[in-house]
Amino acid sequence: MVALVIGTHGKSSEELLKSAEMIYGKQENVAAVTFEPGENTDDLLMRYKEKISELNCEEGVLFLVDLFGGSPFNAASRIAIENEDMDVITGVSIPMLLETFGAREGSTVKEVLNVAKEAGISSIKSLKETLTQNDEEDL
Repeated sequence: MVALVIGTHGKSSEELLKSAEMIYGKQENVAAVTFEPGENTDDLLMRYKEKISELNCEEGVLFLVDLFGGSPFNAASRIAIENEDMDVITGVSIPMLLETFGAREGSTVKEVLNVAKEAGISSIKSLKETLTQNDEEDL
């Protein structure tokens, strides 16, 4: 099972995981890492490595982070770039987590990354656009 490491500014990673588990159920082989004021990328790098050492990474690791170019992304990138079975995706959200939870078993990191990417994109919706599309489909 692909390991997931959620990294965000502040405590959002912990709260995103709690919320997603409230919907999907408790998950194994997942870690949340926070980036607090006053910390730097080296602090995150150390914390990521610590979490990875606690996870089963035989099937690879996918880092799900908040912002491209932010410290959680930069630290995760430093680890993933050196490991073929690791990658980083930005824009972590509850829909993305829910889909990745279901896709990890028997999948590669690349396959789980593609599921996460599609879930992130398809979960962005506008109420009025959705209503308009439904009205048009009813015709």
